[in-house]
Amino acid sequence: MRLNWWNEGLQLKLRIHPAGLALAVLYAVACWATRQLSLDQFYLPAGIRVAAVLLCPPRLWPYLLLGEYAYFAQMRYPMLEKYGVAWAVLASASLMPSVMLITHWCRRTMANSVNARLLAIALLSSVVVTLLNVTFSQLLWPTPPADSALAFITRAVRFSVGDFIAILTAAPLALLWAKRNIESNWKTIFTGPTAVALSLMMLLGVTATLIPPEASALRTSLQLLMGLPAIALTCLHGWRGAAIGVPALNLIIGLTTPKPYAAAFDASAFTTQQIMAITGVALLLLGSRISHYHRRYRLREVGEKNAINLARSSHMASELDLRERAIHLRKLGDGIDLSLAEVINWLNSHGHSAIAGSLTHTATVHSRLFREQASMVYPTALERLGLYVALQAGGVRSTWVNTHRVAEPRLGGDPCQLSLDMQLAAYRTLIDAVSLLLKNEPGQIVVRARCIRMGQQRGIVMTIALLDPHRALSATTASLVRERLAGRTLAFGGSVHCRHNRIVMVLVESATTARRGSTVGAAFGAGITSPAWDGQQAQA
Repeated sequence: MRLNWWNEGLQLKLRIHPAGLALAVLYAVACWATRQLSLDQFYLPAGIRVAAVLLCPPRLWPYLLLGEYAYFAQMRYPMLEKYGVAWAVLASASLMPSVMLITHWCRRTMANSVNARLLAIALLSSVVVTLLNVTFSQLLWPTPPADSALAFITRAVRFSVGDFIAILTAAPLALLWAKRNIESNWKTIFTGPTAVALSLMMLLGVTATLIPPEASALRTSLQLLMGLPAIALTCLHGWRGAAIGVPALNLIIGLTTPKPYAAAFDASAFTTQQIMAITGVALLLLGSRISHYHRRYRLREVGEKNAINLARSSHMASELDLRERAIHLRKLGDGIDLSLAEVINWLNSHGHSAIAGSLTHTATVHSRLFREQASMVYPTALERLGLYVALQAGGVRSTWVNTHRVAEPRLGGDPCQLSLDMQLAAYRTLIDAVSLLLKNEPGQIVVRARCIRMGQQRGIVMTIALLDPHRALSATTASLVRERLAGRTLAFGGSVHCRHNRIVMVLVESATTARRGSTVGAAFGAGITSPAWDGQQAQA
């Protein structure tokens, strides 16, 4: 390889995009326009510089440099004779690269915390840029502006606070705009309460400007009161509220500060600005924590809803499997009954009437018991006749009667207004609750159920209580109730509680879910045409 690049030179490919040039022009115009509204204690171009670096990807940073140099060229060219070329070049060329390096470093070291990164960039940029400006002016001006160390420090503090406040004014808005596509509900912040808060802040700011200079304490009080709407926005919207309230607060105070000349300084306003700067940092931190915990709450809420939906789907899948088993059992029972009927007819035709009668009685009893046990597997009567018929006509009722401990159920309301899923859940929950009390508590048991409707919500309240009002449920029973019944009730938006001598269970669903479930239940019922289903309906 011939190393002749020294003679032939280097070939550089530089591609300039029109959009980048437009960005450079826009940045230069923005800096020039905000400079007309700024003071040393509130220097908006510093905020525009940081906001532009945060908002633009690194591939567009060269155009920002171009815009920065164009802005400084038109502003500092007339100052060459007074302050010198060295100061004009060095002080103009070093600020934007410093901010870019700080931003790049903070993005690498604090990638997980947007708010901490913003505050670190704001603090470091204001300090570094101020030190560069003050140092260059002190070293390169023909006449240094500060004649003592105290004057140098005072000037540096004033400039750094002004830059920091300006960065807190522009940078949060830039980040809020950059995150507009990440947060789906970011537009909800632009609602009535936000407009009221901003209007109140503007009203207080305008009122403060009308206060005469003699009443500076009253003006300061009005300016401090402007922090209340910003606090309200932070509490309402978290970090997004702080990202609007803090810039609005700083902007109104800065723009309403008197500007008799370019280098004017208002000591009372500067004190208020320092207080508001600290308040702004606190609000941004508070808003970040509020948004963090709100996001965690939403994720947990979504996780709980998904878990409940999965549990409900699991319950319904098991019910469908039990339904198929019950239908199969009924078909087997119909086949057995048909075979026994043929045997009985043959016995009668051959003169064995006594044996045929005994066999008929035995077959009838066992067929009824078989169908009762099949109805315990899945209550097919519930699909057409509702929950209450399934409780009163199936095998559940016979089982309760045989214990001689369960009183006649007290049922109210129309269960057919509920969805099939909820009726099945209520059926299973009620049976399990009665079984728990029968196994673990002595004495008589009373069963109550009532369907309710409140607005767009429908549900059922079920109470299984001991007849003796002076006897309370044992701790073992209460623990078993929570373990075995809470899962199904929570899956259907309800709850279960043990109160003294009773178990109270509530299942709730929306009216639309109830109508959809009723339609599905009717479709299921219409699809059952087997002889087993007909026999069950005749028995019901």
